[in-house]
Amino acid sequence: MTAHSPTRRAVLTTGVAVAGAAAGSVALAACGSGGSSGSSQNTGPAPAAPPGAPLAALADVPVGGAKSVEVDGKPAIVSRPTSTTAVCFSAICTHQGCTVAPEGSKLHCPCHGSTYDALTGAVEKGPAERALAPIAVKVDGGNIVTA
Repeated sequence: MTAHSPTRRAVLTTGVAVAGAAAGSVALAACGSGGSSGSSQNTGPAPAAPPGAPLAALADVPVGGAKSVEVDGKPAIVSRPTSTTAVCFSAICTHQGCTVAPEGSKLHCPCHGSTYDALTGAVEKGPAERALAPIAVKVDGGNIVTA
């Protein structure tokens, strides 16, 4: 038997097919799985960090407002309902997993327009149907830390 050398056409055709399949997989993954039921790619719990991990200085978060932070390397939001209290939520939109951003007393999802209350994490405008996952925090001196 002799070894069969693939033709240039066969190599190119196979390469194009593999590249097309890979690109299709990436495109589908980017779209997410959120169908009409409001499901989300992010179904896991909120990120957790060891108790006492500093997130932000209390003075850096305006009363009634919010600030983007990271908890255990994942996006989160700290908010300040009063001058002496703070709350924290996952910054992952419950609709399809995009990262929400603070805008005054609201949190806005840039992907599909969902809006959340920055002080409670509750959905104010869909398509998201579930509140943002809470993350336990406390005020320790002049800092907001994980609880």
